[in-house]
Amino acid sequence: MQLPRMIMGIALLAAVAGTACSDGASSKLTAQGTHRAASGASRSEGAEHAMQNSDNLSWGPAPAIFPPGAMFAVVQGNPSVAGEIFTVRLRFPNGYILPPHTHPTDEHVTVLRGTFSVGLGTVFSQDSLKALQPNEFITAPKNMAHFATARGITEVQVHAIGPFQLTYVNPADDPTKK
Repeated sequence: MQLPRMIMGIALLAAVAGTACSDGASSKLTAQGTHRAASGASRSEGAEHAMQNSDNLSWGPAPAIFPPGAMFAVVQGNPSVAGEIFTVRLRFPNGYILPPHTHPTDEHVTVLRGTFSVGLGTVFSQDSLKALQPNEFITAPKNMAHFATARGITEVQVHAIGPFQLTYVNPADDPTKK
């Protein structure tokens, strides 16, 4: 007698879970090559998951706050909007240096190509650099001064909450002030 009750309970649980995780929306492929599928499990109506094909990114010069030479592409979101999650990619030429700076939110960085060396502190020091290779990851906590350099053509993906801001420890390093 207990087995039928248990089977009935499992069936009921599966039905409730299936209903909670389905909002009837179907997957679709947009013209930009981004796959979007609705999810009702933990998000409000209309929330979407996005997959971006890296071949479809629009690369251009990095914002003026970066020293010249870096390239920039938005993968997700709008980096200028406060409170919005964003993902961007940066491509640096060999020998590129990003002087000591801070961000107002945590910055999550994944190395995709090349060697991205990162150091913590207010003064750039080759001795304190930690070399990160492709598929390695680092989080720079908000307001923590850090700096970086690239060996070889280096590409990183940065994921954070906007607005994306970069404040140089030494104002003389700010390219927008030159």
